[in-house]
Amino acid sequence: MTVHITATAASSARTVPRGLVPASVVVGGTLISLIGLTWDIQWHSDVGPDTFFTLPHLFLYAGSAISGLASLAVVLLTTASSKRGRAVDPMIGGRSVGVFGRAFAAPVGYLISGIGAALFLIYGLWDQWWHGLYGFDAVIDSPPHIGLLLSISITMVGAVMIFAVARDQRWGTYGVAAAAGTLLAFSMVTVLGLRALPGGLVNTVNVGSAFFSVMILFMGAYVLNRRGGALAVGVVVAVLQAVFWWFSPWATEVYADATGLPLRDYADGIPGLPNMIPMSLILVAVAVELLRGLPAWIPGAVGGVIITACAPLQRMLVQGSNFPALERYVATVAAGAVLGALAGMLGRRFGLMLRHLAPAKDDSHE
Repeated sequence: MTVHITATAASSARTVPRGLVPASVVVGGTLISLIGLTWDIQWHSDVGPDTFFTLPHLFLYAGSAISGLASLAVVLLTTASSKRGRAVDPMIGGRSVGVFGRAFAAPVGYLISGIGAALFLIYGLWDQWWHGLYGFDAVIDSPPHIGLLLSISITMVGAVMIFAVARDQRWGTYGVAAAAGTLLAFSMVTVLGLRALPGGLVNTVNVGSAFFSVMILFMGAYVLNRRGGALAVGVVVAVLQAVFWWFSPWATEVYADATGLPLRDYADGIPGLPNMIPMSLILVAVAVELLRGLPAWIPGAVGGVIITACAPLQRMLVQGSNFPALERYVATVAAGAVLGALAGMLGRRFGLMLRHLAPAKDDSHE
């Protein structure tokens, strides 16, 4: 995890691009957390309430710990280099910022991912207290769980920032797509917290899914600033969705057998997290690519309409659900168009902001 270079080192041949190893560890940790999450959701659905110390929970915590420790290591190495007067390479995690009165010098990407991991630990203690007070968890969207999900999301945002710095390198391009795709898949569970809001005629979960999906797709497209950016993120999400569609029920059944617990009689085996991810996401990514020359709110609104219009069809196809009442459907699609337009503008702005994490260069074409 080298955090500084000299003129000699810069000119020497490298087998591994600088910054690749710690960045890969951070995004790898977020993927482990995502595996734990999809497993845990399926466990709640097919087996029932659980305790704090289960294998899916350990995956969640291990993934966050891996990302946090990698972030901490980079911050400490960067601080040591800075204290010794050595030049800190801004290609590793972005420009360094002072922390605690400049006691530490932290690359901004690793600072954000590390803060998310630290918050996860705090919410993890709350979750353990919650289990001790109330016993088994019956739902995925309990207060400490929402805090945990938001914390991991912060770590995933940090991962996107880390790779955005190296967007002009091949590994940085792949990393942005992988980190943004992981963030998008994870955000579909965080959206469940919107069920507590009074939605009236509007399905708040569908609208929330549309908002985050469009925003992250736009962010990926504008970070990479090239054709196919949004589609790359959409493909990553589709791959995760396909893998987890098989993995979630399989891992739950195997773990239930190993622990001597039966599956619920009414367990249908429908994957929980993969089914929350819009199957229409590739269509949205294509629309974003085709309409990219227009003001961001136009393809954003189109994306919001596609997701909210197709969400009931996905539930009918997978779960055999009934089509919603027409007035609720129309109201949800209209809300999806409005928030999709907002998401398009925010995603574009966030993408352009992330581009400024990299060392200064001529971006006048933007």
